[in-house]
Amino acid sequence: MTTSQAELLPATRRALSHRIAVAQSEGRAPSLVAAVVRDGQAVWHGARTSVDGHAPDENVQYRIGSITKTFTAVLVLRLRDEGLVDLGDPLEKYLPGTGAGEATIAELLAHTGGLAAESPAPWWERTPGSLRPELVDVLGEQPLRHPVGRRFHYSNPGYTLLGALVEEVRGAAWEDVLRREVLEPLGLRRTSGRSRAPHAGGWAVHPWADVMLPEPAEDLGRMAPAGQLWSTTDDLARFAVFLARGDDRVLSAQSVQEMRTPAAPAETADLAAGTGYGLGLQLQHRDGRLLAGHSGSLPGFLANLTFSVEDDMAAVVLANCTSGPQVTAVAADLIGIVAEAEPRIPEPWRPLPEVDPAVLELTGQWYWGTQGFILRLMADGGVALEPLSGVGRRSQLRSNGDGTWTGLDGYYAGEVLRPVRRTDGSVSHLDLGSFVFTRQPYDEGAPVPGGVDPEGWSGIR
Repeated sequence: MTTSQAELLPATRRALSHRIAVAQSEGRAPSLVAAVVRDGQAVWHGARTSVDGHAPDENVQYRIGSITKTFTAVLVLRLRDEGLVDLGDPLEKYLPGTGAGEATIAELLAHTGGLAAESPAPWWERTPGSLRPELVDVLGEQPLRHPVGRRFHYSNPGYTLLGALVEEVRGAAWEDVLRREVLEPLGLRRTSGRSRAPHAGGWAVHPWADVMLPEPAEDLGRMAPAGQLWSTTDDLARFAVFLARGDDRVLSAQSVQEMRTPAAPAETADLAAGTGYGLGLQLQHRDGRLLAGHSGSLPGFLANLTFSVEDDMAAVVLANCTSGPQVTAVAADLIGIVAEAEPRIPEPWRPLPEVDPAVLELTGQWYWGTQGFILRLMADGGVALEPLSGVGRRSQLRSNGDGTWTGLDGYYAGEVLRPVRRTDGSVSHLDLGSFVFTRQPYDEGAPVPGGVDPEGWSGIR
């Protein structure tokens, strides 16, 4: 991905450099690299290192840990889009006998399958994958910790199962499928299962002294789909653009939007922190913006990829230490620095080239009972239903091409909006999931469940 430093103002670039300098210094990281993406292009790259005269660039590999899970989720969504699996299918349909087969594919993607967080001892991140050659070695004798589908519980073995699902359906190794179906189409030439020079070494920094210990770089074996990959800020910047916009060679815009749609029930602590999980993507509300992405860690490395669709921006932060810099917060801060210093300039308003009069007729004010709403026509042919008070149920709805619309979000997600016309062709009311919307509160000329008092509106009787 071409990096153009000149696209950001000098003051903005300095603020970004200051943020990662503080993170590297206070976090005591041997090195820390970062990148910012805006409007689909990398516009800034920065690095800080403890080695004088040398700083890693955007092509140096770091291990990215659980960001690997997002790549695995993309492979699973591809299987779904090709009709080879259904996200509602239980795992047992494809991988019988695991002991975790009751969980659906969607539940495994969203970490709601009830599985344990980790594989049985010894610690899988710091021991050879050869110790766990089969799925039973990853899952153990009692794979479940919670009732299936009831709660979010982050599970590394769950993504091992998803990797095994990909291998079973494709008839090829997970890494080979990943290279063929994702890495090569997206041009991620420096993302791989094993490190390739130039790459950073992983270090453990002593918590109470400025000394270091090298960390082993284990091959994770069966656990690879949960955390094996190495990558660079340049490759992850490209991947972030894909996750925000989609690429029909890999996944459509609609499918990547589905990935960043909340799919797991939030714990009380998650609600307080403004965090959630989609299908292979972590979600967070921070400083008034919705961010999606994923963090990653393995002994010797920390990683984060974060993007904001609304701001059309992304940030990547990689460090080569087991603990220290809060890379998730740093990535969010990098986006915030640019978004606030150089706010996105909206596209010019332009009138629609044409509009169906029958659709235009539906716009304006409607009432559900006594609550007022506005129906607006959107540029893509969809409509938006918004409460006049600003508080209440709202939804965007896509056109079905037959004079009806289907809700995309909120209370009316999946519900169908249908205009009901009288015999003369005029609109009587809107039907939205059985709710009747009329031009006047409880319009006598439209069917209203429960009827309308024949004495009409009045004061106190």
